[in-house]
Amino acid sequence: MPDICLLFDLDGTLVDSEGLCQQGYLDLLPELEDTIESMAMKYRGRKFANIVVDLESRLGREVPADFEPRYRKRVAELFDTRLQANPGVAELLAALPQPMCVASSAPLAKIRHALAVTGLAPHFGERLFSAYEVQCWKPDPGLFLHAAKAMGFPPNQCVVIEDSEVGLAAGLAAGMRTLHYNPANTPTDHPAEHTFTEMSQLRGLLECLSA
Repeated sequence: MPDICLLFDLDGTLVDSEGLCQQGYLDLLPELEDTIESMAMKYRGRKFANIVVDLESRLGREVPADFEPRYRKRVAELFDTRLQANPGVAELLAALPQPMCVASSAPLAKIRHALAVTGLAPHFGERLFSAYEVQCWKPDPGLFLHAAKAMGFPPNQCVVIEDSEVGLAAGLAAGMRTLHYNPANTPTDHPAEHTFTEMSQLRGLLECLSA
C-alpha cells in the first residue's frame, strides 16, 4: 500500500471523550445507577438515537423532548473544561506523512469543538466527515465510503483507526484495512488487522502496511 489514506475515529481514538460523553447521560438522568465505565462499554461508538431508545427502555419512560439539545450542551460544557487529546496523538499527527481525515458518528459541531479544544484542528482542516452528513452510522460502511470518496482514495487504499467494535465492523464492511486502538487492552473477538495500545505504535504499523 504505497499510497494510503487514514480515516480516524474521534471519540475514544483521537480524544479522551468517551467518559465525558457518558457523564452527560448520567448528569441528565440521575436515576441511572451505571458507572461511567459500564456505560462506555455498552454505548461506545453507538448512534445517539439508539442509545436513547435503550435508555428509555431501561428507565421505563421517555426522555424529555428537549433531551438531545440539553445533552449536547452538557457534553460541550464538559469538553470545555476537561477534554484532552489521547496520549501521544498530537505528536503522532505531526509526524504522519499520509493524508488523513476524521470520520465520526458525532455531529459536525461536536467534531469541530473537540478538535479545537484539544488543539488537533490544524491537522485536519476541513477534512471532517460526520455520520449526520450522510445519515449512515457505524457499523454501516456508508460514512467511511463517503469519506474515502471525498478524499480521493479507493476503499482498499484506506486504513481505519478505531477504538470501537462498531467502527471496526464499518471499516471491514467498507473493504478497508482496520487498526484497533485499545489502550486498556480489553479482550475482544473483533478481527481487526492489528490491535495497538499506544499511539506511538501506530506509525510503525502504518509503515508495515505501506511496505
